[in-house]
Amino acid sequence: MSGAERVESWGVPWEEGHGYVQAVRRGDTIYLSGQVSHDGETLVAPAPLDDSGRVTDTANTGEQLRQVYANAAELLGRFGASLDDVVEEVIYAVDLDQIHASGGPVRKAAYGRPDPRVASTVIGASRLAFPELLVEVRFVARV
Repeated sequence: MSGAERVESWGVPWEEGHGYVQAVRRGDTIYLSGQVSHDGETLVAPAPLDDSGRVTDTANTGEQLRQVYANAAELLGRFGASLDDVVEEVIYAVDLDQIHASGGPVRKAAYGRPDPRVASTVIGASRLAFPELLVEVRFVARV
């Protein structure tokens, strides 16, 4: 495992296709690959696309973000950790205005407090791994 103490995956096709795992624990640190809005089989709340494959509406950003945090919580739980152990997150969003409008309430609910104790960076992206994705979040947790 190249020094990794433990790894976890979802078993979704894109892991094998791209060649990666979803989470790696090394020492007291857990690194989560960018989490997207899926239920283990399909994308959750996919953005509508036009005929050329471009997003036509970003209103599902908040719903996708909720699923991202649920997925991150499940992965962390496999290591005996939780979102309370997250120290850093990087949010990649297709629509920065939409992530600023919906992200705060979703993040606060996910972390269970009005002032999440996590370093957070938001980065605009023209497109994510799948055209229907509006948001992806990478996490680092310490246990």
